[in-house]
Amino acid sequence: MYRARDTRLERDVALKVLPAAKLADETARARLLREARMASRLNHPNICTVHDVGEIEGEIYIAMELVEGQPLSARLLQGALSARDVLRIGRQLADALAHAHERGVVHRDLKSANVVITPDGRAKVLDFGLARPLPGKDLAVSATTGLTAPGVVVGTVAYMAPEQLCGSPADERCDIWALGIVLYEMAGGRRPFAGSTGFALSSAILTQATPPLPERVPAALAAAVRRCLEKQPQARYQGAAELRAALEAIQASPSADTDATTRAAVSRTRTSSRKRIRSLAVLPLVSLSGDAEQEYFADGMTDALIADLAKLRALRVISRRSVMRYKATDKGLPEIAAELDVDAVVEGSVLRAGQRVRITAELVNATTSRCVWAQSYERDLKDVLMLQSEVARAIAGEIHLAVTPKEARRLASARPVDPEAYEACLKGRFHWHGLSREKLDTAMGYFRLAAEKDPGCALAWAGMAATWGALTDSGFAPPEEAIPKAKAAALKALELDDTLAEVHVRLANLKFCVDWDWVGAKAAFRRAIELAPNSADARFFFADFLISVGRTGPATTERERALKLDPFNFFLRAFAGWHLVYLHRYDEAIAELRKAVRMEPGFSSAHMGLWGAFYRKGAQEEALRAAKAFFGALADSEVVQALEEGHAGSGYAGAMSSAARCLTARAERAHVPAVRIARLHAHAGEHVLALEWLERAYASHESPLVHLAVAWDWDSLRSHPRFQELLRRMRLPSLAAP
Repeated sequence: MYRARDTRLERDVALKVLPAAKLADETARARLLREARMASRLNHPNICTVHDVGEIEGEIYIAMELVEGQPLSARLLQGALSARDVLRIGRQLADALAHAHERGVVHRDLKSANVVITPDGRAKVLDFGLARPLPGKDLAVSATTGLTAPGVVVGTVAYMAPEQLCGSPADERCDIWALGIVLYEMAGGRRPFAGSTGFALSSAILTQATPPLPERVPAALAAAVRRCLEKQPQARYQGAAELRAALEAIQASPSADTDATTRAAVSRTRTSSRKRIRSLAVLPLVSLSGDAEQEYFADGMTDALIADLAKLRALRVISRRSVMRYKATDKGLPEIAAELDVDAVVEGSVLRAGQRVRITAELVNATTSRCVWAQSYERDLKDVLMLQSEVARAIAGEIHLAVTPKEARRLASARPVDPEAYEACLKGRFHWHGLSREKLDTAMGYFRLAAEKDPGCALAWAGMAATWGALTDSGFAPPEEAIPKAKAAALKALELDDTLAEVHVRLANLKFCVDWDWVGAKAAFRRAIELAPNSADARFFFADFLISVGRTGPATTERERALKLDPFNFFLRAFAGWHLVYLHRYDEAIAELRKAVRMEPGFSSAHMGLWGAFYRKGAQEEALRAAKAFFGALADSEVVQALEEGHAGSGYAGAMSSAARCLTARAERAHVPAVRIARLHAHAGEHVLALEWLERAYASHESPLVHLAVAWDWDSLRSHPRFQELLRRMRLPSLAAP
């Protein structure tokens, strides 16, 4: 190797030539030319670039990029690197290998001596494309220095995979092994296998287990290195891109830089800490695509992993709404875990490349920030459901969770999907969470597209049922149009897949709020909870059903479970406040409802709950303010003005009566919920008018009537025979006023 000057382009280059003794060796000349051809295919910032190859006066040369810096092997003489530097350099090397492998080039001699770290911290891989070692010549190297013996262009024993030592042809997984050795060197300060001779070193590689890395090395990084150094090639990462994704996920993890003292302490109690993991949160998976338009895919994979883990009764799994607030957060894991009250978190990344999907996940002890498990999984997109359930099963096994045979069968029952239909479902779900009219319409379009692509896709029909439900719940579609379509889509989804818990919740709510089928609703809620014990929606809506039919004790239990599963869900917080008003616990209700308002200031139902709590307390000024906030959240300035005018003339009762008259006039030309007008008349003390409007609500099967036996608005009407008759017709219990 020489430093030379390219006089044509006026640049310094590295010039590689054959030793004089090899000039007449045609095999050596062919190897050098093959190296040049293979390396010339590559153009990557972490690979030394080949500029030219030629022959002058019988002497063959390769002109290459002149790389300034320090060989990694020389840097390692000073000791191990920090986890941060190992991950940074390791990612660059994995990226370089991935680039080469994609172009059919296998390095075959990657080692720390062939890596230079430039002054700006960039890793550069040198000597790319060495010819495959000839059979029987693998050990013709210096085992003590790790350098290729003079004049022999072969691999280096200390970095050679077991199958290479046994004479098998080298492939990409041999490079993965070699990079594993380099990672081990960087993290541990030494190579994992040693021997005074080539034979002794080869024997150690073939027969000895990989020694554990020091305790100061993060567990996720140690696990990645161990997988690189699996003796069987099929047990390693199957490509450098997969290893790169794993290192990226570890690098993105707050646990990657955990203090060494903390890690050492946790190592001593690792087994016992695993046993204590009975609750966890799946943080939003990071998309490695680099394309913002691919966020739907990462969010969809997060949802799916939560849904699979939610099937395990012995584990408390935080719901989607509460974990998505931590997307792109800078909070540390202990803080997140404390806010969610969990023992552990799962974090990781997802990469979609064509028809392949890779998920890299790690399980982190929340108290110590120590990673106790990390793994990467890759499948075709059609097998993505199996990939998701495989991750869930691995997590359950890692924390020694008791999984019932029925739960195990459900996790293992994932079936292949139509890739285009599944991708459309993910996009639909992504837009559905926006809950605006535009987002819901877009979601419906994607779900319909999925059903067209694959009429047997249960997720598509479930998505349409959920979208029709959201459209009518938000007031964007009339119930008489949306409810039959929601019910039909839900029944079609269950016909295709009876294990979809969210569809059972949707049907249960339809039986509860629309059909007033109390027996059928109870059975559907129980089935949903059986399928997904960690579904906050299933438990909360079941609680709402129970409290409406007078089962306050079980309702409280289910409500508290739901809030533990989804603590930052403003919807659940608001309706938990409603329940507390039903139970006449007004101060607690006000505190809960104010939490919901802080989370989502424009959520009208939270303001309605405050209106009811202050009304029942007799705090009429506060009740009026909450009523105005409720109608303000609905952007109904006309009613707000009526409230103010009525209050100016006749106080609270006058405000309610004025607003009722305003809505009654509007009802002659547009749809107005009859319950809303009945409520205003009841607050005004106009009982006859209130009962008349309740009768209209009954005739239209308006969903708020399911709370007729417990809602705060009707306490002054409870003893009236017409009110009691309404309860009887609806088969609701007759509860005494407070």
